[in-house]
Amino acid sequence: MKPSVILYKALPDNLLSRLESHFTVTQLDDISPETVKANAELFANAEGILGSGGKVDGAFLANTPKLRAASTVSVGYDNFNVEALNERGVVLMHTPTVLTETVADTAMALILSSARRVVEVAERVKVGEWQSSIGADWFGFDVHHKTLGILGMGRIGLALAQRAHFGFSMPILYNARRHHKEAEERFNARYCDLDTLLAESDFVCILLPLSEETRHLIGAEQIAKMKSSAILINVGRGPVVDEKALIQALEEGKIHAAGLDVFEQEPLPLDSPLLGMPNVVALPHIGSATHETRYGMAECAVENLITALTGKVEVNCVNPQVLK
Repeated sequence: MKPSVILYKALPDNLLSRLESHFTVTQLDDISPETVKANAELFANAEGILGSGGKVDGAFLANTPKLRAASTVSVGYDNFNVEALNERGVVLMHTPTVLTETVADTAMALILSSARRVVEVAERVKVGEWQSSIGADWFGFDVHHKTLGILGMGRIGLALAQRAHFGFSMPILYNARRHHKEAEERFNARYCDLDTLLAESDFVCILLPLSEETRHLIGAEQIAKMKSSAILINVGRGPVVDEKALIQALEEGKIHAAGLDVFEQEPLPLDSPLLGMPNVVALPHIGSATHETRYGMAECAVENLITALTGKVEVNCVNPQVLK
């Protein structure tokens, strides 16, 4: 008898067929407490889950006694209680490599559009403001040869550093949990403490996951250490930045602009002051949102679940200790 799997994200037909060749698959819209309660027997017998969004914690695990593996269609896994999964011996799989280049593209797009005011001036053209040769009130700032500070030198940090160093001749500063030899050798990146990075960077780019250590890592005190001409870019997780402090800093001109793909609350509330600021580029969390990359992530998540439930895990496992 095939293991029972709950799928809570739509998949292309060929990937769904791949999953169904190994498992008995039931598709649901989500794994909310209401859905779990309404489908109690189904969750009680599920050995695997695959999808994105929804909280997987102790309460969820109490309703899934047979669960052996969870596969998320994302690189981030802050909606999973890893400690609770470890206690139950549940394998957590994610998709850390598929989206690297695409998210780095998004970060670079935010750097360029924020500095050159691309979104703002494009809208001004569309409403008919471009009636003569433009003046200084339309100007942006150069990106080339400016200093880029990267918080988090993982795969995406390396990909962004490559674009910035070779494409725009940008000096690279970085702060991470460890020194990164490859970044230093390939891109002449300089490791520095957070205060130094904030003080010296023209662009501060956040690529950090969300954890207790990174939540509100960038608040009023840290923003005050940035140049008044600096631009803050966040393509990591929204709560890494204290949004209220960021809004105040932008309103008071303490930093020049921000390019944001992630927010403390998503979707961004319609009454957020960020939406009315011309010096803010706000994207709807599109870091990995291309057809090619989202397909690749879904494909990776399917293969991850297959390997997890067949005991052949070699890569993409968040908590490999439970395999021992």
